[in-house]
Amino acid sequence: MSTRPTTLADLTAAELSAGYRAGDFSPVEATEAALQRVSERDEALNAFVLVDEESALASARESAQRYQDGAPLGPADGVPTSMKDVFLTKGWPTLRGSRLIPEDGPWEVDAPAVARLREAGAVLFGKTTTPEFAWKGTTDSPRYGATASPYDTSTHAGGSSGGAAAAVGAGMGPWTVGTDAGGSVRIPASFTGTFALKPTAGLVPMYPTPPYGTLAHAGPMTRTVTDAAILMDVITGYDPRDWCALPTPRTSFVDGLGDGVAGLRMAFSRDMGYGTNDPEVERLVEQAVHALAEAGAEVEEVDPPFTDPIEDFHVLWFTAAAKVLEPYGQEALDIVDPALRNGVEEHRGDTVMQELAATALRQAMGAAMGEFHQTYDLLLTPTMPITSFTTERQSPEGWRSDLWTSWTPYTYPFNMTQQPAASVPCGLTSAGLPVGLQIVGRRHDDATVLRACRAYEVASGEQFVRPPQPGR
Repeated sequence: MSTRPTTLADLTAAELSAGYRAGDFSPVEATEAALQRVSERDEALNAFVLVDEESALASARESAQRYQDGAPLGPADGVPTSMKDVFLTKGWPTLRGSRLIPEDGPWEVDAPAVARLREAGAVLFGKTTTPEFAWKGTTDSPRYGATASPYDTSTHAGGSSGGAAAAVGAGMGPWTVGTDAGGSVRIPASFTGTFALKPTAGLVPMYPTPPYGTLAHAGPMTRTVTDAAILMDVITGYDPRDWCALPTPRTSFVDGLGDGVAGLRMAFSRDMGYGTNDPEVERLVEQAVHALAEAGAEVEEVDPPFTDPIEDFHVLWFTAAAKVLEPYGQEALDIVDPALRNGVEEHRGDTVMQELAATALRQAMGAAMGEFHQTYDLLLTPTMPITSFTTERQSPEGWRSDLWTSWTPYTYPFNMTQQPAASVPCGLTSAGLPVGLQIVGRRHDDATVLRACRAYEVASGEQFVRPPQPGR
């Protein structure tokens, strides 16, 4: 059972908004609490690459005045908010974890999610770490070093939105926005005991076009499902700069969030037919699935209708990475993360026919999952087969490969199919490390994914609002 928060830094966005409206405390006090938590915890975590206290406090004072005037802009008004350092932010550098990008800018454009948050009155106070060009499942880069989990600062926070997850998990702001092109919000959510949703592709617009194309999604990272639904209402909506952007939703993601799972048909796959899990991960995920069944879901154990698409994913991934590096010249390969260089060089000879074949496999997987969801509303899997591991390694001790996709087999397939997929915390191992349950839905049915995650939150008795765990 979770311990209730004792400071403003541990409150959820929903609780902050309610407190502002009631006059219990102000956005200035909440922002000061978040900034104080950064000063206390970030030296051990390395979650932030930029913190702008002056700008944040000025924004918080403006928000406080709106509440005093009885005219707040909505539930995001005054909420301390960070952004992953891949999103363009007007006035702040966007360096993407790379030494290839100079800081001098100019930085004159906001990404769509950033613009929406500003319009909603959120207090933007900093930018969070990412591996170089968000390319892998751990957050470490030659430019900034490694980012750690709040549960054990000797272990990875995951990636590529690891700074975002570590910040939220440690109470350095209640929510943030990350990107996910192969698991990049779900991997760190699982490693940090936080919640994350990779929405249906195009639901949260992105600009400029992500380097990984239609594999890439943007989504909320929070401590509770309710906060994620509130944040989705802010950051979704059509943007003409994103050629894949979906129409603006006509209903709130908060609507129906508490409707439960009675009668929903769920497939449970413990290993997707090709993975291998840590026994404690498997035990905790099975308990979570049982809790959903006890809450009224109809659960059947069945694997999804595809085999591991890792080789085709690699073709799409590393050809995209090569394109990212192309403007910086051949010498860029001598500057970037050595593992990124190795992947790009290994796939240098990939042909257009190989890329078309990988795209064809994506289409076939998407069609197969469309048929699958004619029978099952949701698919349940572990988010990760493992828990977080030491920051001194790129894979767990004794693992078959250091390449990040070797230990993330359950996340990247759903970037290929573009489906919504969330990671919800489902307990701690005997070593005190978090485990995540992945809940996958049919395309465009993000609301049902959130509804099931909220139902699990309630059924498990956990609200996932905890004081940050002390680093070990």
